[in-house]
Amino acid sequence: MLRSVVFAASLLAATVLSAQSPAAPATLRSILLEQLRSSHNKAEWFTPVNAAVAGMSPEQASWIPRNAAGKVDPENNHSVGMLAAHLVFWNERSLQQLRGEKPAQFSGNNDETFNKFDAKSWADIVSRLDKVMIGFEEWTEHASDADLAKAASTLAHVGTHNAYHTGQILYVRKLQGSWNPANGVK
Repeated sequence: MLRSVVFAASLLAATVLSAQSPAAPATLRSILLEQLRSSHNKAEWFTPVNAAVAGMSPEQASWIPRNAAGKVDPENNHSVGMLAAHLVFWNERSLQQLRGEKPAQFSGNNDETFNKFDAKSWADIVSRLDKVMIGFEEWTEHASDADLAKAASTLAHVGTHNAYHTGQILYVRKLQGSWNPANGVK
């Protein structure tokens, strides 16, 4: 009897595990692509950046949260446009480096990366953000195994950095009242 129970439990566990396992085993390439896509345009565990910035007017993208006294809050002092411009800056530099290109000179002052935004540049920022994310995905799909292994940490950090700032974008949109919770975050 005990043997039958153990066998049945083992069979059930094997069935559950096989139902949860993907058809092909995960690879470094597939994991990195999944991470890049989920932070770009594929809603899975969290809202991707494309959905977070979609449908915003330049005026909405320029809005900076204020505290109760009407002053810019020093802890939350970026607009959606500033956050998106920051992502574009670092993502374009990282992609250029992966491609073996030399990025433009940079002073090293990270604050400057947020300040490369004004309302007139909003459509361009959104377009460049999408384009650079597609660039990462294409590079990852076609890189040699050796190049991919060398770049794995950078690509993982790109996905994490994008997810972090996308969370900030959603928070600012919620404060502003411009986020529709039907788009992924209640």
